[in-house]
Amino acid sequence: GGAAPGGKEGRREGRRRRLSAAAMEGFVRELERRGGPALRLEQRAAGGVGCVVWDAALVLAKFLETGACPLARRDVLELGAGTGAVGIMAATLGANVTVTDLEELQELLTVNIENNKHLVTGSVRAKVLKWGEDVTEFQPPPDYILMADCIYYEESLEPLLKTLKDLTGPDTCILCCYEQRTMGKNPEIERKYFELLQMDFELEEIPLDKHDEEYRSEDIHIMNIHRKQT
Repeated sequence: GGAAPGGKEGRREGRRRRLSAAAMEGFVRELERRGGPALRLEQRAAGGVGCVVWDAALVLAKFLETGACPLARRDVLELGAGTGAVGIMAATLGANVTVTDLEELQELLTVNIENNKHLVTGSVRAKVLKWGEDVTEFQPPPDYILMADCIYYEESLEPLLKTLKDLTGPDTCILCCYEQRTMGKNPEIERKYFELLQMDFELEEIPLDKHDEEYRSEDIHIMNIHRKQT
């Protein structure tokens, strides 16, 4: 993609500025789509994670649009969906999607599903899924599990891994997109997460040149993850 002046730092600064300007504007984020009108995503300013369209969510949503993973008529589950950006994008690409997050984010998810339902060519619904708890109602295993920026608390790693193990079948593809963070405990948590993940899963990084040419960044990674074949 065409690099903005100032190389990587300038590009990232520009992107951050663009994102934060968009985030402040009435808390509605427009996410452009290749195939038609933009998604309109409400964001909650009031506290807590999961209320803003994070960079990793943008990168993953735009990666889905590249068509690298066929989504039409596939069953898709998004974990830690927040605003629902990634899952709703998948639904506009023909997938049958369940976006999941905690109880307190259901209202936001429902609003965003409602606001974009005219763009959906598959289907999309919101449900509560608390990591580490029973996932019977989400069986049989989906074709895809989508995750954007789900790794930041050490105490959520074990429940998240349990949920991934409980949800995946031999053919489930997990797409996990995360921003590599260098501050504080982040690198340590990240390392631990991938270490634990590798006990049961095969991991492969999707190269940067396969990401959307504009919505990409050196410090945002997309991993393609499958259950180890027993």
